[in-house]
Order: sequence, then structure tokens, then C-alpha cells
Amino acid sequence: MATPTPPLRLYPLGDAAVVLELGQAIAPGTHQLLQALARLLDQHPPLGLREYVPAFTTLTVFYDPWVLSQASPELPYAQMASALQKLLPAAQAAAAHYAPGPLVEIPVCYGGGFGPDLALVAGHAQLAAEEVIARHAQPEYLVYMVGFAPGFPYLGGLDARLTTPRRAQPRALVPAGAVGIAGAQTGVYSLPTPGGWQLIGRTPRRLFDPGRAQPSLLQAGDRLRFVPISEAEFQRLSHEH
Repeated sequence: MATPTPPLRLYPLGDAAVVLELGQAIAPGTHQLLQALARLLDQHPPLGLREYVPAFTTLTVFYDPWVLSQASPELPYAQMASALQKLLPAAQAAAAHYAPGPLVEIPVCYGGGFGPDLALVAGHAQLAAEEVIARHAQPEYLVYMVGFAPGFPYLGGLDARLTTPRRAQPRALVPAGAVGIAGAQTGVYSLPTPGGWQLIGRTPRRLFDPGRAQPSLLQAGDRLRFVPISEAEFQRLSHEH
């Protein structure tokens, strides 16, 4: 059965970008359609395309107004908006045959010094800490987008019972690899940065390494599963990554 297409809205962002918005709901079907549109932009880049930035429900397309103004008397924004609308039917057809990305396992040492907010999350959910860990590690998550910091994955699929508000006072520095919860989302800090997510564990895997051919371990469309490990395993794996 075909997934209903979310309502399409196009609007300008400054004088050199157009935002394509597909409703307001974060959903796998919307994600698949945005990914299909992104692939079509790679395969058939419209005149004047500079780059694009996919998010949960939007695709922001940056273009060169000068190039487009030389090609047609029509306003550059109107030209790019029209090009995106023309790609939509092909994207809808491609999204119907969407193939999920690879499954990436992320080992996590939960609690203790690696997850200082685990007890808080457990108390908020009225669950034992062990149940929080089990519920967090059980789902297969979808990487909806990568942002905030290079390589930081925004994941869909968190058990609703684990929904926990952000910290009232963000930490000045969160270590790379920290696994946290903020509201109905969970994610992994890819670099040492300030942050207000509730930290429940940490992974020894490096999510972002500028020395790799593909610096970001995770890409939008990938699937992710957290695997609980011991502190001894964390120390061993940290020397391997």
C-alpha cells in the first residue's frame, strides 16, 4: 500500500535558497521521500545548484542566483522551485522502492561514569536502570539526519517510555561518544561539545574522524542498533578505534 505523500510547501530562504517542506511530522515515509529527492539532485542537478541540506521534514536547496538569472528572465527562486516540483513525481516513485541503509552496531557502556544521567532517566520513566538499558538497546533506530556537529546522528525509534526532558543547565563539555536522550530523541555526541542531553552511556567508536575517507561513520538513511558492553570491553575497544 502506497504511503500518502505529505503536503508540499516551497518557500524562499534569503535570496539564494529554497526550502522544500513535506509536512511537520517526523516519519519514515517523509524521510524516504526526502532521501529520494536528494539522490535525484545528485543524479540530475538542476542548473545553478550549489548544495542541499536534508533535515527531518525539509530539504533546503542552495543555488547561484547569477547563473539562473543569465539563463531565464524568470526569477531564480521560481526557476529552482519549479525544478524541484518537477523532480517530485520521480522521487515519489523511487521512495516506493526505498531500500534501507546498512545496519551499524554501536557498542555502549551504560551508566556509571559513562552515563551519569541514567538514574535520572530511570526515575523519570519509573523504571529500573536495567530496564532503561534494555529498552534503549532493543530498537533498530533510523538515522534521520546528521547535524548539530559533524557526524552527530538524529535517530528515530526511541521507546516512548524513555522520553526525558533536556537538562535545565547544559554541560559546558560533553565527551565524544556520549549517548544521550533529549525529549523523544536519542543520539550520540560525535565530538566534544557543550550539550544538554541526558547522558546514559558512552561508545568507544569514533563517529567522526576527518582522517577517514568518509569522515562520518553514519549517514542519513542508515540503521543503528546499540549493543550494551562492559567497562572492560569499552577499554579494550577504545584502543581499537
